[in-house]
Amino acid sequence: MDYSILIGGEAGQGMDTLTHILEKTLKRCGYYVFSYKDYMSMVRGGHNFMQIRFSRSPVYTYSSKVDIILALSQETIDIHRWKLKDKGVIIADERFNKEKNTLSLPLGEIARDLGNKRVIGTLGLGGILKYFGLPMDKAKEVIKDEFSERLIDINIRALEAGYNRVENRYDLNTYEDKNIIINGNQGVALGAIAAGCRFYCGYPMTPSTSILSYMAKKSEEIGIVVDQVEDEVAALNMALGASYAGVRAMTGSSGGGFALMVEALSLAGVTEIPVVVIDVQRPGPATGLSTRTEQGDLRFLLHAGHGEFPRMVIALRNPEDAFYQTARAFNLAEKYQIPVLILSDEYLADYTTTVKPLDFNKIQIERHISGTEAVTDEEYKRYKITPSGISPRIIPGKIPGQVVLVDSHEHDEWGHISEDVDNRINMVEKRMRKLDRLKEEVEEPWVIGKERPENLILCWGSTYGAVREVVYRLDEEGVSIGALVFGDIWPFPTKRLVDMGRRAKRIIDVEQNFTGQLDTLVRQESSIRCTHKILKYDGRPLGGDELYSRLKEEVL
Repeated sequence: MDYSILIGGEAGQGMDTLTHILEKTLKRCGYYVFSYKDYMSMVRGGHNFMQIRFSRSPVYTYSSKVDIILALSQETIDIHRWKLKDKGVIIADERFNKEKNTLSLPLGEIARDLGNKRVIGTLGLGGILKYFGLPMDKAKEVIKDEFSERLIDINIRALEAGYNRVENRYDLNTYEDKNIIINGNQGVALGAIAAGCRFYCGYPMTPSTSILSYMAKKSEEIGIVVDQVEDEVAALNMALGASYAGVRAMTGSSGGGFALMVEALSLAGVTEIPVVVIDVQRPGPATGLSTRTEQGDLRFLLHAGHGEFPRMVIALRNPEDAFYQTARAFNLAEKYQIPVLILSDEYLADYTTTVKPLDFNKIQIERHISGTEAVTDEEYKRYKITPSGISPRIIPGKIPGQVVLVDSHEHDEWGHISEDVDNRINMVEKRMRKLDRLKEEVEEPWVIGKERPENLILCWGSTYGAVREVVYRLDEEGVSIGALVFGDIWPFPTKRLVDMGRRAKRIIDVEQNFTGQLDTLVRQESSIRCTHKILKYDGRPLGGDELYSRLKEEVL
């Protein structure tokens, strides 16, 4: 059985801190947690809300129905009361309008008596824990960890006051805590650290900014140079400079920032400098919805840059996948001397979940740097034509007498500018030969449910959680259903797609965009056509309940 909590209010009311404390408390009580936030692009005011779902079993998406609503504003009640389960309860200050199942408490008055009106959230936290019959000790531990010394006592007293104002409806047990709690952007940052990234730069752009801030926070401890640059044009160029000098480098932004990197992306292509770039998607065009989510940049990343050059595109499916795939991206970038582009989105970046501890021992750092053996001629050939298309790469200044030339123009094997026709043909073919070996590295999509289903869902990236939950839910109802969840997007893997697609009666494309960008790629690379599409593009994530309802209404 699982339980859900919604906390709503205005920006500036401390909901993020409150949610963080509740997440960690539930995790320390031994529960699997999934926490999703919906927030507006303003510092104060507006309506924000967080939903936390927890269970003794892993949780992969949020629920449309909740057991308890902690309303820090009247707007929260007005907007979300329909989500309350029949026997659920709303905890709210007594000044708000009373609804059915509302537990009106003098939260503001108690906070004033305690001497700090900002502890209303902690009062509500105490009420939530009491409602589920969970003890306060874990929450007190978290408060001591999260608050400064001067705020610990008043928040613990607020927790106790809220706890004593509510009667429990459940008597949940506590269990041994074996997991960690993480979000998608933290998974990316930790994957980069594990892979040996030593330079990260970027310009703050929601929802990618927390990668930059996390790396900056850990920079001295890990030994990473982190730079907040003046714009995204500088970001990728600086990352290329760092990589040219021999260190593993990465940059990131959202779609609008990535658009500014496109010229430098082509520079990476012609200079064959390895680099990792992440696009944490949000709805466009232009500024769009800066704090919302979408999967609208797939085609953009496939084709970004002028001219033709090899690249790899990887979509992240959950925070754990973000860790391992980001680390893998560095190895692939360096092995093939190409840009590796990672696709995430605001939903995955910000939602928090519990996972098994990440295994850093699984990350093998594979450096592809040559030594003196690369200098077989009198002068080092940085772009030596080879059967694989991969030329020997040395670090500037490491081998006496040898210069590593780079140039944005077309060049010969040494790196000198050349407009010779035969050289141009040879260089284009050399670079593109990398794709032949790169295709051998491509991972097939994850299979969920039946391997020979009548109904086959195709999806990619962060829709994994909702699709996974729905596939197993429908399977229990006797529906023949399975899903392919793509991580590697380019080069595009087709083996499982063709094998499962040719047997399915219905092929359903599930994406968070208007045009069905995965469906276009599927048709292009396999000639398989989706019979149905379930698309969502309102800026809000696709949850399991919504996907289930739409499949029932539109497909099955």
